[in-house]
Amino acid sequence: MAVCIAVIAKENYPLYIRSTPMENELKFHYMVHTSLDVVDEKISAMGKALVDQRELYLGLLYPTEDYKVYGFVTNSKVKLVMVVDSSNTALRDNEIRSMFRKLHNSYTDVMCNPFYNPGDRIQSRAFDNMVTSMMIQVC
Repeated sequence: MAVCIAVIAKENYPLYIRSTPMENELKFHYMVHTSLDVVDEKISAMGKALVDQRELYLGLLYPTEDYKVYGFVTNSKVKLVMVVDSSNTALRDNEIRSMFRKLHNSYTDVMCNPFYNPGDRIQSRAFDNMVTSMMIQVC
């Protein structure tokens, strides 16, 4: 189960961050922002190979005692970060990939909205409902 989902702009400012236990919200914000360094390292390590790939899933960025942080980068260099509870051992890599695909498709729908200005915070009700369903979903 995802405990935090974030969409980070190309310039590394948050477009959307949602976390479930509100008392740990600051902790999750910190985890998301520290994971951006790992994302940048993985992107620079891949170099031109990243441009040629269709799958932009970065995999496990780093594990902590209680959580695992996963990453995904879009073609426009927008980063999608997901923090997952480590106690959920049934969650496999391909399930994380499918969650990121759903998140990316929903993000694309937000971008296609003619009333959305790229770079603004995401305030779409449909996007928020999809994120909520991913956080509630027990795999």
